[in-house]
Formats: sequence, structure tokens, C-alpha cells
Amino acid sequence: MGDRLTKMLSTFFYIGYFPAAPGTVASAAGALIACVLMDNVFLYIVATVIITVIGFLVSGDMEKMIKSKDPSCIVIDEVAGIMISFFLLPWNTPVILTTFFLFRAFDMFKIYPVNKFEAIEGGTGVMMDDLFAGLYTNVTMHIALWLVSIV
Repeated sequence: MGDRLTKMLSTFFYIGYFPAAPGTVASAAGALIACVLMDNVFLYIVATVIITVIGFLVSGDMEKMIKSKDPSCIVIDEVAGIMISFFLLPWNTPVILTTFFLFRAFDMFKIYPVNKFEAIEGGTGVMMDDLFAGLYTNVTMHIALWLVSIV
């Protein structure tokens, strides 16, 4: 893949160069994609898989290009992670806000064993912590919503 394409995709169309909190901005972009696709589960899954696969393919190359381990400009991992976070959740303001901030917290604090993924080289190391943050968020939200429904 060419350097320009790698840079564009890994930074999710240059969102990664946003001057403040590029991961949060990319998570918001992913949330918008989730919002657009939420009514079509098939397209939602396809988009999430495509973004995830592209992330694995380009993030390691981007690390090599800029000679830095998991730099903040690589944000395609946040987009994939937040899309996993929102999967099959109801779309209302409390759920959206809670899911968004919970994902950002799981992503930042890297609760065990997620913190072990950072040691993995290349695109796998970049992507896995955010994918698991998304999984943790999604499972936590589904459990919380289930608990609220039985109370």
C-alpha cells in the first residue's frame, strides 16, 4: 500500500492530525458511522469488519513510516473499537453518552489483560487494545441495560 494511502487510512482521513484529543475525535467519527448504520445490522457488521481489517493492514506500516510505536495520529483503531462498543445497543442519548465515555475510559486505562496487547509489534499491537476496549464496553453496556430492565 502506498505511503499516502496508509497515512490517510491509519489516521482515518487525517482525523489523527487533529490538534487536541485525536482519539476522542476519531471515536466521535466512529459513533457517527454507527449511528448511520445502526438500522442495518448486516452493513454495520460489514463496515466494522472492513475498518478493522484495514486497521490491521495499515497501522503497522504507519508506525514504521513515522518510526514510533502506536503514535496518537493512528486513530483507525478507535473507530473500529467504538463501533464494536455500540453494536446492538439501543440508540438513545443516555446509552450513547455512557457508551462513548466508557469506551474512552477502557481505551485510556487499558484494564488487564488489554495492557498486554501494547507489547505486540505492528498493527496487531495497535489494534487489539482498542478492539478489546470496545468489547469490554459493549458487554458492560449490555449487562447494565439488562440489569436496569429487571429492576
